[in-house]
Order: sequence, then C-alpha cells, then structure tokens
Amino acid sequence: MVCCDQKNISYASGMRNVTLKQLRFLSETVRAGSLAGAAAQLHVTAPAIAQQLRLLQRSLGLALLERGPGGQQPTEAGRLLVETCSRVEAELAACDDALGSLRSGHSGRVTVGAVSTAKYFAPHVLASFQRSHPNVKVAISIGNRDEVLARLESYDIDLAIMGRPPEGLETEQEVFGEHTYVIVAAPDHPLVGQLQIPFDQIATETFLVREPGSGTRLHLEALFAADDRQPSVGLEIASNETIKQAVMAGLGIALISSHTIAAEVSDERLAVLDVRGLPIRRHWLVVRIARRAITASTQALWDFVVDEGAALLPTPQATTSHTTLHADGV
Repeated sequence: MVCCDQKNISYASGMRNVTLKQLRFLSETVRAGSLAGAAAQLHVTAPAIAQQLRLLQRSLGLALLERGPGGQQPTEAGRLLVETCSRVEAELAACDDALGSLRSGHSGRVTVGAVSTAKYFAPHVLASFQRSHPNVKVAISIGNRDEVLARLESYDIDLAIMGRPPEGLETEQEVFGEHTYVIVAAPDHPLVGQLQIPFDQIATETFLVREPGSGTRLHLEALFAADDRQPSVGLEIASNETIKQAVMAGLGIALISSHTIAAEVSDERLAVLDVRGLPIRRHWLVVRIARRAITASTQALWDFVVDEGAALLPTPQATTSHTTLHADGV
C-alpha cells in the first residue's frame, strides 16, 4: 500500500522526473481501486507499482492516493494527474494514427520545384494528385533551371520537375512525358507556311531568348552550336509569357516549349515554323536527391507523376510532325 504521509514527501523535483509509466500505474490503480487490481491488469507485481507511485509522489511533493470505502481513491492532485494521463494517451493515439498515415503516404507534406516552362501544367498535376490524396499538403515553387537545382541541392524542395537531367549532382530521376521545342513566329511572318525551312535561313532571323541558366536558353545555344553558329539575339527576356507577347508583336522569333504555346497556336496568335531538323524532342523528368531519405507522401507523389503525368500535359496544337533529333546533350 502506498504511503501518503506528508512528512515523507520531498518537494524538490516537480514534473520533470515524472514518467508515462508512473502516470499509467496511477491511472490504473484509481480505476481498479487497489494496487493488486492494477497489477493484474498491467501484468506487473503490486510492489513494482507501489514503488513507482512512491517515486511519483516524492517527485511532486503531493499525496496522490488516499484510503476510501472502495479502496484507493485519488486526491485532488491524483485526479489532476489521471486526467493529464488521459489527455497524454489521447495525444499519443492521435500521433500514432498520424504516423501511420505518414507511413502509408495518406498524409504529410511535399514541396515541389518546377522550372518555369513547367508552370503551364505542374499545378494541374499537383491538383489532380491532391484530389486522390486530400490529406497530403503540397507546396510548389517556380524558377529557372539553376534556381530549381539550387533548391533541390539545399533540401528546400523534395522533388523537382524539369526537362534536362542535372549534371554534377547525384539524383534519381524518372521520365514521365515527352517535351518538344519548336520555333514560333507571328502569324504574318514571311516564313509561316513554308515547308522544311533550312536552318541556314532560320539562323539569320532575330531570336528572342530566355535568360542564361534557363533550360530553353541552353537548348537554343546547343542548337546553334551544333551548326557552329551563334544566334542573333534581339531581346533577353526572363519570362515565356513576355517572349510570346514579343513574338506576336513581330520583334523576332523564338525557340520555345510546345507546352507553353498550345492556347496561342490554337487561337492563331502564334505560328509554329516548319524548320528542318525540328522539333527538338526531349522528356519531362521528375528528379530527387539520391542520398535523401524519401517519405511515404513524397513517394506517393513521385509515383503519381510517373504514372499519370503524361496524361496531364498540355496538348500542343499544330506543331510540325518532323522528328529529327538533335544531340542528347541539348
């Protein structure tokens, strides 16, 4: 039987030495009305429970049990601890459920980085994923290729969506869809409607280009380098939207992802030029750092993008069907 003599209680320690085991022993003793009853339920000995309750009382400096008509009864302090134990058990049960959801991928948080060209479809992919995984919170950040790679390497994002595999960074990657690049012009451009335009002729045109570090700029530079040329750059613009507007205004032509121009081509505000050797055919990739542990929710999004991403890509309109490939390094 637990000693409740106030003279034998120390007042020094407070709650910092209290253990969950002690709270559970106290709660079961109150429920059962005796140490023996609690011991039978918890499959330990009554002396073991008595010892832990003495330590608990000594830590708190308060009597927790008193003799009553029905056996051991909680004091006011005892009732407070029993209630606290109930709340702790409820929080632990909720935590266990949440951890189970994390293990299954049904909840959690995933951060995704997407190159700016992917902003035309990446939000739709993530929205579709969230409809099937409503308890997974997804955040997305958009940037050029260099910015997305920096965020991936610094663990600011869990996954990246991009069109070219990173170099010098150990990653895992999966292809989830085709990504083509075409050259566009204003609908009234003299080259619109011509078939199999020689690259020599295209190379004399003024190009509107993305900023250094963007995937589109790298594709353009590689395209010209393969022919031992340099593009004639009219404007350098850090936005696909602005490039499209500038092309419509007749300021030049541009190499651009076909996934960014579907609406404008369909509405005949832009025209795809039938250039010999184009389109450049590449792929969309989902990428992650190989050494980084992957959570179940991140794995669930990865699998969704790989399995469903292609079906959610924009459908390019009126692009040339010529399929000559450029070097894989583009």
